[in-house]
Amino acid sequence: MYQGRTMFKIFRACKMRPTRMGFEPTRAEHNGLAVHRLNHSATSSCALPLRRLCTLSPVLTFRLKMVDSQYYLPNDIGISALDCSEAFRLLSPQEKMYAHYLSRASWYGGLAVLLQTSPESANIFVLLQRIFRKQTPAQLEQVATAAGLSSEEYQAFLVYAAGLYANMGNYKSFGDTKFIPNLPKDKLKALVWASQAFQEQPAEMEALWDSCSCLLYSLENRQKQLGLGDKGITTYFSGNCCLEDAELAQKFLDSKKLSAYNTRLFKKEDGGKTCYEVRLASAVQKDCAVDGECESCCGSFSFEDKEFTVKRGDYSPIMEKVCYYLEKAQTYAANENQRKMLEEYTRSFTLGSIEAHKEGSRYWIKDKGPIVESYIGFIESYRDPFGSRGEFEGFVAVVNKAMSERFAKLVSSAEVLLPELPWPQEFEKDTFLKPDFTSLDVLTFAGSGIPAGINIPNYDDIRQTEGFKNVSLGNVLAVAYATQKEKLTFLEEGDKDLFIKWKGPSFEVQVGLHELLGHGSGKLFVQDDKGKFNFDQSKVINPETGEPVSSWYRGSETWDSKFSTIASSYEECRAECVGLYLCLNKQVLSIFGHEGQDADDVVYINWLSMVRAGLLGLEFYTPDSKSWRQAHMQARFVILRVLLEAGEGLVGLEEVTGEDGKPDARITLDRSKIPTVGKNAIHRFLCKLQVFKSTADVEGGRAVYDNYSTVSDTGAHNFLRLRETVLLRKEARKMFVQANTRISGDSVELVEYEGSAAGLIRSFTERFQDDAEQLESSLLELSKQDAPCWC
Repeated sequence: MYQGRTMFKIFRACKMRPTRMGFEPTRAEHNGLAVHRLNHSATSSCALPLRRLCTLSPVLTFRLKMVDSQYYLPNDIGISALDCSEAFRLLSPQEKMYAHYLSRASWYGGLAVLLQTSPESANIFVLLQRIFRKQTPAQLEQVATAAGLSSEEYQAFLVYAAGLYANMGNYKSFGDTKFIPNLPKDKLKALVWASQAFQEQPAEMEALWDSCSCLLYSLENRQKQLGLGDKGITTYFSGNCCLEDAELAQKFLDSKKLSAYNTRLFKKEDGGKTCYEVRLASAVQKDCAVDGECESCCGSFSFEDKEFTVKRGDYSPIMEKVCYYLEKAQTYAANENQRKMLEEYTRSFTLGSIEAHKEGSRYWIKDKGPIVESYIGFIESYRDPFGSRGEFEGFVAVVNKAMSERFAKLVSSAEVLLPELPWPQEFEKDTFLKPDFTSLDVLTFAGSGIPAGINIPNYDDIRQTEGFKNVSLGNVLAVAYATQKEKLTFLEEGDKDLFIKWKGPSFEVQVGLHELLGHGSGKLFVQDDKGKFNFDQSKVINPETGEPVSSWYRGSETWDSKFSTIASSYEECRAECVGLYLCLNKQVLSIFGHEGQDADDVVYINWLSMVRAGLLGLEFYTPDSKSWRQAHMQARFVILRVLLEAGEGLVGLEEVTGEDGKPDARITLDRSKIPTVGKNAIHRFLCKLQVFKSTADVEGGRAVYDNYSTVSDTGAHNFLRLRETVLLRKEARKMFVQANTRISGDSVELVEYEGSAAGLIRSFTERFQDDAEQLESSLLELSKQDAPCWC
């Protein structure tokens, strides 16, 4: 029986042989229906010589090809334009100016993600920008044909470029897997050489190609996914760092009361002694105290027999641009909270101060019900392998008033709904601080990807005592989760029509509950630096043990710093469970306009979607390193395992043969048992998750979560084999084309693009055209400075 591990052993055995081979997958191949050949250049050391594997069985050869197709984007990948034209049109001239400058700050800040993703991402970005600034995709097509590219190969190039822009790097934002161009390396080189950009600056373009072309195509084992040490590639840490280095650095940062959110870690040996450089993202490069700062956090420190140096100036040219546009936006702020918010953000990005960003976030929380909503900074830690460093993102969006009214009703009901959650009252926050919860149409979302909903800020001390905001991104939901029946995998035929009808409405309910009452619930037990507790040690009982609570967070410890590598996925799992649990509440369903049979169908499809998502999550598991690459999908797999474990026929999962004769799987869910067997299973599991989180019980929480996260070929279900089936039938994730704004006279215009690879490319080349050469030069210099850290 063919297993994933066998495949990877073959990859390792063959990877050093020079060869010219490969295949060009379309969406059909991603579904396991076709195989095409692709010639890699002999310089691609990672190429797998299928021609030499003549002794392999046809089935094994097919599976090798199928799995390798993970690393390509199919030519017919879904690409949709995010429509925000009506929302933008309704803004006042002042609001349009405010949105414009915030968008500019976000887009420039988002370029930092290139440097946070991989050593080669920034250089590939500049290569593509220089090509497309000189010739549009339509103009370049004739050049491609003359250079010997077929129409399919040229489309593959456009799709790769669009993917690089959409993910802000050459690793998928959702799943952290590398993707490479789906055309031969020599064909891509021929296109670059034939381009107008190369004709005008041959030496510069050749040097740029040489700086990134090898890594652009490389699929060495470590380069296939993001990870720390030998598990993958990350630029949050220098290439010689491992988990032990990350743990030591976290202890150091905690001792200095410094957040890791806006940092990177670089390790070097100096005279036989290990030294670490903690680099803060800031416009200012001076390490001494500067204007507006009482004392600098920078300097050299000895910690556990190691030398640590804290320095400013990471992404300095990018942070300068962010600050410039935030200062411009202040002029058009609607109120004092917005002005103060932007002042603090500017201070944060100038000095590299997370404390200033936290202060800005406090003003942001106080800015209730703005017409133009935004947030910007080093926010989500999903892609840091250690789970502490934030990826830069910035969004600007316009409130959808009709949908926001529903979320406002949910907020008003929160204090009634929170006591229904399965943990004791002492484990819930002392006071529920009613947040803003709005539905937004995205104008700008800069970063590596666009979520469906957000609950921020992520700072535990603010969330626990001062509040947070929730947003649901309406125009993203409308496009991202549209489903065609023929592409619905792993469901019974009788469920498909119902799934298509209710997937959107049920997901809207799930997002609302997940963000507001999932991420917004639960108390952390803390003892502060002065020894004061925020709970009564003598009275609070751990419901899992029946004993008094014996562990808690101390001083500057946070959820992320304590639970580190599992923190993101664990928290997403907890929030998803809250959504499943509370969607059974008739009051919740009524708020969203669902009554009677419709309400029952919404519940059924919400639970069925979660079970199916758990199976689909196997795409994001890497057997070779036994690691998960996507927090949400790991969380959904864990929930699938919990519901399968509940038994009593609640969930069925079987391997079958599809109509095409290839492996398939079928999921069933007994809807009559959701309110009983299903609810009880989630009740028990959700209580465990919250208790471990509240009490800072890392050991207990990790043991439970890692157990349910295990993917093996033993037990009732062979999940490793099911993973191969999921890969065989997977569909590529959609990409989004976003509009630009530009000032014309005294007004702001919205510039929209078609929903295609060419449209996405044009949106990026026009986005940075004002200072393109200077910007590209800065990116290349930043990349070059740190290149030795990953050699």
